[in-house]
Amino acid sequence: MRVKLLAAGLLAIAAATASAQNINGAGATFPYPIYSRWFSEYAKLHPDVKINYQSIGSGGGIRQVSEGTVDFGATDGPMSDDAIKSAKVKTIHIPTVLGAVVPVYNLKGVSQQLNFSGDVIADIYLGKISKWNDPRIAKDNPGVNLPAAAILPVYRSDGSGTSFIFTDYLSKVSADFKAKVGAATSVKWPTGIGQKGNEGVAGMVRQAPNSFGYVELIYARGNNMPFGKVKNASGKFIEASTDGVTAAAAGATIPADYRVSITNAPGANAYPISSFTWLLIPVQATDASKSKAIKGFLEWMLSTGEAEAAQMTYAPLPKAVADRVKQTVAGIK
Repeated sequence: MRVKLLAAGLLAIAAATASAQNINGAGATFPYPIYSRWFSEYAKLHPDVKINYQSIGSGGGIRQVSEGTVDFGATDGPMSDDAIKSAKVKTIHIPTVLGAVVPVYNLKGVSQQLNFSGDVIADIYLGKISKWNDPRIAKDNPGVNLPAAAILPVYRSDGSGTSFIFTDYLSKVSADFKAKVGAATSVKWPTGIGQKGNEGVAGMVRQAPNSFGYVELIYARGNNMPFGKVKNASGKFIEASTDGVTAAAAGATIPADYRVSITNAPGANAYPISSFTWLLIPVQATDASKSKAIKGFLEWMLSTGEAEAAQMTYAPLPKAVADRVKQTVAGIK
């Protein structure tokens, strides 16, 4: 009898596993830590839904969802008008959380948190500032004994929403950077060394003496890396925090399609390298059951998942934005 019951139980488990809905997504590394947590928690509550996510960068996420090779994409840089027009699969942008990109560095013997002006960061990547003791870095950091060592700039080699946020900010504070490099998920960097993913940049900066890079805040904190304060539009050096990101979003006008930039936002407490991050959801799903499963996850995210954002150094959606997103999600078929 026990054998029959055990066999019946195994068959039931096998049937449940076989009927589980597998949802595949790919894209941004910027929100990967919180997405990974959300997908895991949602699977525990809904064992019939398994969400698989590949952290390959925003450019890859946009490309794959546009080609229809994944069920959803993720990006930190909103799709351009041209990318939207050329996509085989039309998608909508669903903002999820907000986060900060921070300048990280590996500078032996310097224990103080460094300050960086936007134009200084731009000129480091333009190759115009090549030494740590450059007078312009020293001016922002009085009393700090900066070495006469060469700076090794590190950047993202893959199509990256983190790079979009970073270059979008630098293009706003440096006309020279805007003209020579510009804002995009993938740009031609004049100097430095490229690494794949936030993980790759963080790893290289940790290993290479005198290096300088940019990563999402949670990667800096998770790797115990020093990161600098950045001068905001009000002229104040601000350390990245959820409060600073929230302040950056406070005055933003959010368009109907949610594609918006909040870098270099006004406000005394606004952190200047802040951004929304988005999921890219197909407008017309080829599989109704998958669309229903994705919609269920998004509803859970907005009602429950957002509360976990601050614990992971992300900022939850402002209430007014969250309320609008709930209406958008309700309309997903």
